[in-house]
Amino acid sequence: MAARQSSPQDIVFKHTKSNQMITDLLSKADIDIGGDKPWDIHIYSSELGRRILAEGNLGLGEAYIDGDWEAPQLDQFFHKVISAGLEKKVKPVRLAGQVLKAKLLNRQSLKRAWQVGEQHYDIGNDFYEAMLDKRMTYTCGFWANASNLDEAQEHKLDMICRKLDLKPGQRVLDIGCGWGSFMSYAAENYGVECVGLTISKEQAELGKEKFQHLPIEFRLQDYRTFNEQFDHIVSIGMFEHVGPKNYRTYFEMVNRCLKQDGLFLLHTIGKNHRRGGVDPWIDKYIFPNGELPAISHIGNAIEDLFVVEDLHNFGADYDTTLMAWYENFEAAWPRFKEEMGERFYRMWRYYLLSCAGAFRARDIQLWQWVLSRDGVAGGYRRISE
Repeated sequence: MAARQSSPQDIVFKHTKSNQMITDLLSKADIDIGGDKPWDIHIYSSELGRRILAEGNLGLGEAYIDGDWEAPQLDQFFHKVISAGLEKKVKPVRLAGQVLKAKLLNRQSLKRAWQVGEQHYDIGNDFYEAMLDKRMTYTCGFWANASNLDEAQEHKLDMICRKLDLKPGQRVLDIGCGWGSFMSYAAENYGVECVGLTISKEQAELGKEKFQHLPIEFRLQDYRTFNEQFDHIVSIGMFEHVGPKNYRTYFEMVNRCLKQDGLFLLHTIGKNHRRGGVDPWIDKYIFPNGELPAISHIGNAIEDLFVVEDLHNFGADYDTTLMAWYENFEAAWPRFKEEMGERFYRMWRYYLLSCAGAFRARDIQLWQWVLSRDGVAGGYRRISE
């Protein structure tokens, strides 16, 4: 879908105090209003400046869904904005209550944990099949030696298996197993048995149907209610839904379910600092109750429970992964346009491309932690490719 072109409203935008403030901020990131650079912004509402100053990214994102502005290359727009630190210069007054709520309440309680499955993961398996790789791996790929999305995801899955040193006959727990991409790959290529936990009915149903021939089991269950022993444990792209008030509970669960000489691999997006809270737009429209951890969050939560054997950051690869998902999304959109509508299209476009821009700017990271209960005898041999 082509972006709308510049209109006289691009000029009208500059005529109020709040609009002039936004214009001045954008200029610091080499972004012009009505310009011809791919990352320049075209504005169709004189209220955009007020919305941004009042509600920050929530106002910016909702205005985009409403069609009030456009950028030909949205990923580049966000790369420029975030690299220039513009989001730190806007203090949205209307979101103060939401920040306080996030600090005081357990937004990822046992009852609320199921909301993200219903709102995000259960929108339709056919939609995700069209956007993702052939194994439906909805996490960052590893692109060091990959030329396409399928290769990047298989390289990531294989790297995880090698980091855990999987052996035939071992039993592996996957916390937040998605549609079973890791479990199916590990069972097929390393001869292990797997149990996967998910809070998405759609994921569990499709996984059970696809992988009846493999020794893997899907359970519709929250991690807090689980207690069985496994040789190794993985959690790939689920920790972002745990929340700071539950980090210690999460790692205590992993500790009690992991055999004494087993390894735990945690694959998670992370942020560069502890300050701040949730992204209000992502929280409302994409991942309700989600929150990214900082390294210090994880370090504090694993104290006296685990030894850190390895920490691997390949966050820049998420930019490439998101752009591959976006390319698939655009190619498949004609199939879903009538059912899902224009607002869903703009919402999903904003989600994929704003996140790509954030990873490109190195504002958020992708970490793989390898943890042991008491340290690997003789030391852990690092595997990074």
